Amino acid sequence: MACRLIRASDDELPALLAAAREAKQRFKPGIITYSRKVFIPLTNLCRDYCGYCTFRRDPAEAGAHTMTPDEVLQVARAGEKMGCTEALFSLGDKPEFAFPEMRETLRRLGYNSTLHYLEAMCELVLRETTLLPHPNPGLLSAQWIARIAAVSPSMGLMLETTSTSLLAPGAAHDNAPDKIPAKRLRTIAEAGKQNVPFTTGLLLGIGETPEDRVDTLLAIREMHRRYGHIQEVIIQNFRVKPDIPMRDWPEPTRGEMLRAVAVARLLMPDVNIQAPPNLSAPYYDELLDAGINDWGGISPLTPDFINPEKPWPQVEQLRLRTEAKGHRLRQRLPVYPEFLPAVTARPSLLSEKLKAAADCEGYARRAA
Repeated sequence: MACRLIRASDDELPALLAAAREAKQRFKPGIITYSRKVFIPLTNLCRDYCGYCTFRRDPAEAGAHTMTPDEVLQVARAGEKMGCTEALFSLGDKPEFAFPEMRETLRRLGYNSTLHYLEAMCELVLRETTLLPHPNPGLLSAQWIARIAAVSPSMGLMLETTSTSLLAPGAAHDNAPDKIPAKRLRTIAEAGKQNVPFTTGLLLGIGETPEDRVDTLLAIREMHRRYGHIQEVIIQNFRVKPDIPMRDWPEPTRGEMLRAVAVARLLMPDVNIQAPPNLSAPYYDELLDAGINDWGGISPLTPDFINPEKPWPQVEQLRLRTEAKGHRLRQRLPVYPEFLPAVTARPSLLSEKLKAAADCEGYARRAA
C-alpha cells in the first residue's frame, strides 16, 4: 500500500495529503514546532566521499577547518544572546582514520579522537552556556552512545537510505564506508537499547527508487516500534550544488517531496515528522499540507553549513506562513517534550540544564 501511495498520481495526491493532515492533527493538533539553534561545524574533515556533499573537506582543501574550543564557545554564547536553545554539532565521520593532519590537530588540542573532542565540546557548551547540545557524530559504538548521551539530551544520524545499490561505483555512496545501511541501522538500534532520543531520516533524490524510500521509512518505523526512541524523522530533499560530483543529478520534484512526507506521516502517525523549510523555499508552507509537525532547527546566527546556498527563513516569516495554514508556531528544545521525562530522570548537569530550559509543557521557556 505504501509503495502505491508514494507513486500516487496527481489526481490521487489531494486525497493522500488530506489523510496525512488528518493523521498529523490527531497526533499534535494545531502546533508546529521548531528549534532555535546555532550550527557548530566542529570539523569538516571527513573520510567519506558522498556524491552530494559540499560540507566535507580534505585537509589541503580551501575551507578545511576544525574549530577550537574558543571558537565553539564564541558561537554558543552569541547564540545564547539571540535566544537559541540548541547547539547543533555537525562533523565529518572519523577523519583521523584517513588524515594524519587531523591526528596532529587532535594531539595539539589534547584529545585521542574526534569523538573524544566532540564529547568535550558538548560538555563545554553544556557547562558554560544555557544551550543544549545535539550532535550528529556519525557511526557510534554502544560505549560512545553512552558517553555522548551523558552530555547531550538527544543525538542524530540520518539513515538516508536502506538501498545498498547506492554503494556502487559512481553512485552517491561510492567511497563512503560509513554510509553502509546495516552499519547505520546498528547505531540507531544501539541508541534505542540505551533509550536515547534519536533523530534520523530519509535523504530524498540521491539515486534511490520510490520503493527504496518506503523501505527506508519502514526500517525507521521498525526501530521505533522495537525501542520507542525515534523522536523525529527528517524528510530531506537533495539539492544540486555546482561543485559536487552529483551536480548534474535531477533534484526531487515538489510532488515527490510531498508524497514522501505524506507517506512518512501515514506510516508513523505518532512520530514527529520534519522537513527543512530552506530546502523547499519559497514553497515550504506546502509541506504543512503533507503532515509535517516540525520545521527543524532554524538559526538567527549561523548558516546551514550543509546547504550554505539555502538560507533559513526568518522566524517571523516562518511564524506567518505557519499561522496562515492554521497552526501555531512553538519553539522546542533539541529533545522533544514527550522524551524529556526519561532524560531528566537521572540527576546530572544535563538534567538540571534541561529542567531550566523547559517550560511546564516541555517546550522551550523562551518565547517563539
